[in-house]
Amino acid sequence: MSNVVTRPLPSLDEPDTGPFWEATSSHELRYQQCRECNKVVFYPRRHCTNCGSSILEWHVSAGEGVIYSLTVIRRNGHPYFSSILPYVVALVDLDEGFRMMTNIVQTAPEDVRIGQRVKVSWEDYDRLSLPVFVPVVNAVSAKPAEDKVVS
Repeated sequence: MSNVVTRPLPSLDEPDTGPFWEATSSHELRYQQCRECNKVVFYPRRHCTNCGSSILEWHVSAGEGVIYSLTVIRRNGHPYFSSILPYVVALVDLDEGFRMMTNIVQTAPEDVRIGQRVKVSWEDYDRLSLPVFVPVVNAVSAKPAEDKVVS
């Protein structure tokens, strides 16, 4: 019997978020934008949350942003998450205009700050990768990279 504890992972079969998770295996952080009203839509959905249109297109994020909020998790009952304590869960405002919940890794929890610049990194698994974020050292706020549309 194995004592290896595995991280819970999302399903690739979910129709709304499946394309997002499939793209992570290529280290692409995708988001949607409405073709009717141009609003950014995230987390992935079948319709625009602003105007209700179902005409959404996928874009690839440059993966940089700023920490909006965070908490340090010091207790967790799940075997995997209790094995990595303490860890940081944060809301990150991406430069393209969407906010996502993620983990901040490769830095001590006490060194993570609201307003800190971060960039995407990846935890690789068999069929997908999880986007996590790392602090950008000596970061200067910059405009987003040129947008890349994905068909």
